[in-house]
Amino acid sequence: MTEMAGLLDMLKLARRMLDNAKPFRAALARRTVEGRAGAGLVTARMNGNGELLGLEFAASVMNSGDRDMLADLIIAAVNDARKRSEALKIEAIKEMTGGIDLSAFGIDPAGWI
Repeated sequence: MTEMAGLLDMLKLARRMLDNAKPFRAALARRTVEGRAGAGLVTARMNGNGELLGLEFAASVMNSGDRDMLADLIIAAVNDARKRSEALKIEAIKEMTGGIDLSAFGIDPAGWI
């Protein structure tokens, strides 16, 4: 019976975390990160929820006329920003779960926030 009680406790904890996820999602939406490519020729700004907020380009890259290079730099900057955004999300998950690694139980809270 103690195994069942332990399972019920885990389910209650998961429910509390789901209930608490909304404020974390809102907090992540207010935090921003920047990804850069080409030594700062292109900068992508993204929030902690992975939403692209803006792109900035150095004048030199805009004047180069090299569309393929510009496309590659945009992709690299967005990917860099996405990695940084995911790092913010991981930190929020750690805070939300009190540092408990739920993946050991087959639970991925990343979709919760």
